Amino acid sequence: MSNKIHVLGIAPYEGMRNIMEKIAADRDDLVLDVYVGDLNKGVEIAQKNFHSNYDVIISRGGTAEMIGQITTIPVIEISLSVYDILRAMKLAENYSDRYAIVGFPGITGSAHLLCDLLQYKTDIFTIHSEEEVQSKLIELKNHGYRMILCDMITNTTAKKLGLNAILITSGYEGIQSAFDQAVKLCKSYAHIRNDNRFFKEIIKGQGQETVVYDSEGTLFFSTLEQDNREDILDMIKNEVEETLLSNSHKFFKNIEDNLYSFISKCMVYESQKYAVFYFSASHVPMASSKYGITYSNRQEVEEHFFNSFYSVTSNSSHLQSTTEHIAHTNYPVMITGESGTGKEQVAGVLYAKSSLCHNPLITINCSLMTEKGWSFLTNHYNSPLNDNNNTIYFRNLDALSSERRKYLLSVLVDINLCKRNRIIFSCVCKPGETTSAECIDYVNTLSCMTIYLPPLRERLDEIPTLSSLYLSTLNINLAKQIIGFEPEALKLLEEYTWPYNYTQFKRILSELSIITTTPYITYEHVESLLKKENGLVLAKNTTLGLSFNLNRSLEEINQEIIQLVLKQTGGNQSAAAKLLGISRTTLWRYLK
Repeated sequence: MSNKIHVLGIAPYEGMRNIMEKIAADRDDLVLDVYVGDLNKGVEIAQKNFHSNYDVIISRGGTAEMIGQITTIPVIEISLSVYDILRAMKLAENYSDRYAIVGFPGITGSAHLLCDLLQYKTDIFTIHSEEEVQSKLIELKNHGYRMILCDMITNTTAKKLGLNAILITSGYEGIQSAFDQAVKLCKSYAHIRNDNRFFKEIIKGQGQETVVYDSEGTLFFSTLEQDNREDILDMIKNEVEETLLSNSHKFFKNIEDNLYSFISKCMVYESQKYAVFYFSASHVPMASSKYGITYSNRQEVEEHFFNSFYSVTSNSSHLQSTTEHIAHTNYPVMITGESGTGKEQVAGVLYAKSSLCHNPLITINCSLMTEKGWSFLTNHYNSPLNDNNNTIYFRNLDALSSERRKYLLSVLVDINLCKRNRIIFSCVCKPGETTSAECIDYVNTLSCMTIYLPPLRERLDEIPTLSSLYLSTLNINLAKQIIGFEPEALKLLEEYTWPYNYTQFKRILSELSIITTTPYITYEHVESLLKKENGLVLAKNTTLGLSFNLNRSLEEINQEIIQLVLKQTGGNQSAAAKLLGISRTTLWRYLK
């Protein structure tokens, strides 16, 4: 069986397939798989099957010519002999109306030779593509032709146009000759074929699959098995352009709960560029909700950024140039700021503008890290900490327990992670802080560059600009035509302390836009919404372990509430008074 050649047959019509199967059954030097398909359909069949260890492809006419242009496997054409054409012409001898021979060069070349030898006066027309068929037949029909001697695709089109047609079929001798040529050809390069199979098995033995596309997006080589490969090939094909442009590329994809890790590079062979992909599947499911680990590519990160509120705020921020400069370094970065200041978006900018943007951004959300996720991160061989040349973002580092933070820091140092990958951290600060106690050890030990994102209350003068820019976006998304705010309504926004910063600001503007039915957002709507926010802020503070002992005097309870609100506002007494709904004088009196 190993000495037999494996033939892929593509027949333009069912009758030829039957003949090919009968001839192959009587031969012991080949194994045949044959499909029916003409021209483009035949090419599609070849594209789907050419990497399945076939040694040669056998087809006929224009189909063989087109297949030869898209595959590196040798293609043997079943030539139409003069006997095949002569049989068709004999069938047409008794036809009284005008007829012509129409076909690809393989047919018309032999037809011209035969007519010259026998001095037949038969009109012959050559076509070179499937697109020419219909226009040529319409032209002949208009000139009085009523029958066509032709190949399969022309035969089908002629009947649709109301023309009679005689199909020029291939006889046993032509097909037998094609098989003989295939066997002879394969024997002549048997050592090359065996070498290719040997090296292909070596490639498969590496534990990775290999897929190669040419610059036109046509599959050139694959080690994938037949089963369950279509979704993977379609997904890889979408990455060909990125690979050819960047010369190297790295990405991850979740397919059927398995994480696939891809590395690709651009290679040149005989002056042609090829995108080569190596990949393997992790048998550990990587559902982000379960592990707190997500993989993103540059396009996904950029879309997330430009659809976020921070894309509006960053343009007016003095931090923009600083962020872009830091993005081009390889130093680890610590991003700090209060909750809702846009730390995740800044991490995305650092990644998208870095030299590693063609490799994935791996986000490890420490606030979602479960016991199983922690074990996977620190102990599993497929952990992202064991990979190289990625951007790894540890989000909400402060959410880890003190013990886990210390252990993680020691791991990062021991495995030299900051030398092998770009590392970004983010940490939530308390009001009044620029660096939290939870992250200072990381900053000092890893020599992190730092980016501090100021709270919105320090940029209150920019609220009119930010409001206008974001209202423009909301008008598009909500199909609204809001012009702006009433002056007193805007003043309320400028005086509010925004304890949850841009996240809160975005949410409130979105809600105001939804409930507003007039061109301007009113003072009453803003006032009502901010009062509701004050209640939410106080309720949140009382649920964060800040329970009250009610077995005390009212004055003592009031004092504790005031101290909590002052802490929330960073010691700003005017802001605290507004949040409590009392005057600054009353607050001062309580404090005394």
